[in-house]
Amino acid sequence: MDSMPHSPCLLWLLAVTSLVPGTQPLVAGDLEGDELDETPLPAVPCDYDHCRHLQVPCQELQRAGPAACLCPGLSSALQPPHPPRLGEVRVEADMGRAEVHWCAPSSPVNQYWLVLWEGGGGPQKGPSFNSTVRRAELKGLNPGGAYVVCVVAANDAGESRAPGPGAEGLDSVDGPNLGPCGRLTVPPRPLTLLHAAMGVGSALALLSCSALVWHFCLRQRWGCPRRGRPSHAGL
Repeated sequence: MDSMPHSPCLLWLLAVTSLVPGTQPLVAGDLEGDELDETPLPAVPCDYDHCRHLQVPCQELQRAGPAACLCPGLSSALQPPHPPRLGEVRVEADMGRAEVHWCAPSSPVNQYWLVLWEGGGGPQKGPSFNSTVRRAELKGLNPGGAYVVCVVAANDAGESRAPGPGAEGLDSVDGPNLGPCGRLTVPPRPLTLLHAAMGVGSALALLSCSALVWHFCLRQRWGCPRRGRPSHAGL
């Protein structure tokens, strides 16, 4: 009984490999290994935090990493950025200053700055900071003063909104805040309270001394009423 005829393609492959020096016959496992080596690694989120101070832009993290990572979605660069979110504000009443933190919006940003309102006065714009900054300092705050502070983001298309003191539902910086603005109250300095207490004490002491002097002057001028001697019965 004749053996099964060999496939012409298989015979041709064996002939070619036998003619080329240093070649080995193909093995099914080699193809599987090559396919596994070329499988792309799953992408992971980039180490990017909207609220981290001096945060490297996410696009630079993508280029610097050994593997591709995913950046948060951003709005169009042809539109002004969304408002940043005002974060923690630490007040130092002794120094008359406050440290303001904020979180970046989901928009392309070139720079930030702070705007401050004191009482019913007009806005005071601070210096500009680059897109990596998430913290800035306010100086020259008056003890016992009431302020409204807003953080503004800007790019080539414009700047974000800063509603200022007229915003509805404006929260204090001590509570939860989801907007770019907040109310800031600077407590009086402890030294100022001490001076006030000393002033009140001095005024009370002076008033007491004045009352005593006035009493003795009246007594010296008009004299004191003398009590009559009690009469003894039976005399």
